[in-house]
Amino acid sequence: MKIGVLTSSRAEYGIYYPLLQRLKNDPFFELEIIAFGTHLSVEHGYTINQILADGFEVPHKLETVPKGDTSFDISSSMGLTIERFAAFWSKHSFDVVFALGDRYEMFAAVSAAFPFNIKIAHISGGETTLGAIDNAYRHAISLMSTYHFASTDVYKNRVIEIIGSDENVYNVGALNIENFIQQKYLSIDAFKERFNIDLSLPSILITFHPETIALDKNVVYVEELIKALEQCNAYQLIITMPNADTMGNVIRAKLNEFIAVHKNAIGVESFGMLGYISCMKYCAFMLGNTSSGFVEASFFPKYVINLGDRQKGRLLTPNIITVPIEKEAILAAVKKIQSAPQLSNIFEYGKGDASEQICQILKSKNI
Repeated sequence: MKIGVLTSSRAEYGIYYPLLQRLKNDPFFELEIIAFGTHLSVEHGYTINQILADGFEVPHKLETVPKGDTSFDISSSMGLTIERFAAFWSKHSFDVVFALGDRYEMFAAVSAAFPFNIKIAHISGGETTLGAIDNAYRHAISLMSTYHFASTDVYKNRVIEIIGSDENVYNVGALNIENFIQQKYLSIDAFKERFNIDLSLPSILITFHPETIALDKNVVYVEELIKALEQCNAYQLIITMPNADTMGNVIRAKLNEFIAVHKNAIGVESFGMLGYISCMKYCAFMLGNTSSGFVEASFFPKYVINLGDRQKGRLLTPNIITVPIEKEAILAAVKKIQSAPQLSNIFEYGKGDASEQICQILKSKNI
């Protein structure tokens, strides 16, 4: 079975990883990775190198990254992505193509595939993020897909509502969990050697993206975040940079200005999957508005201060503390975590066998 896998960013590649390993090692499947988006952007860490370093071949590379972060830039990038994938799909055929998540560039690639009647297998459908335009892209990808691999029963049922059918809709759990069970994490010493960051210090892992529904408020939001971070002197602040979203560069610039004048702040463009989850394992807690604060953080488990509405609508587990993006609210949440009880294990996202389930389901289909 010839399988294509669409990957456009560092974050979603990390989620794919256990599935890519299984597809690569099973002779039933012929795997071809299709890399585009920020994987091919030097500014965003040229993360295609991580895919290659992990031992995967990348036979297909399409340059589609936007030139900037304005609404025009993002929209133009979507048009370019559709155009380049239209040419790509006209020349390459697959039995099934995987698409993960909700990014605008993933939506564009799938949109270009739809007129060719290509069978799309959508991972992580049914989730809801009301503070980001990704919410619409995710549901649209579900409508254009043939197979649906959701991470919880709640999300499976939402996919069924969206597409109006329960055919080929499965709850397989989250691929991320499989990553964490199998992974050999970097030790604190190994992490320091690789990234020059000492995780023996009390640390906050911070990832903050723009709210793409409330564009006009993002400057105020990042300024409120920075005001709160200025009061977190007891912690080492490990700040990963935002995605290539509308106004992402504005937030990036503000964060870099803060990092430049605060000795306890460290900016990281991309840890890679192993580095990121190792950092999560040892950090005191997470702060921001990233989806990794939900599935990934639930595994360890880690407390997460979830900011604003970007992730509004996602399944809330006991480790999530959601607050408005205001200095005092953020600091109150930090104080709450400092005296909070130790978290119990959270099992909302499956047992860590998602890739095995996905491959068995595909083998059972008459494709």
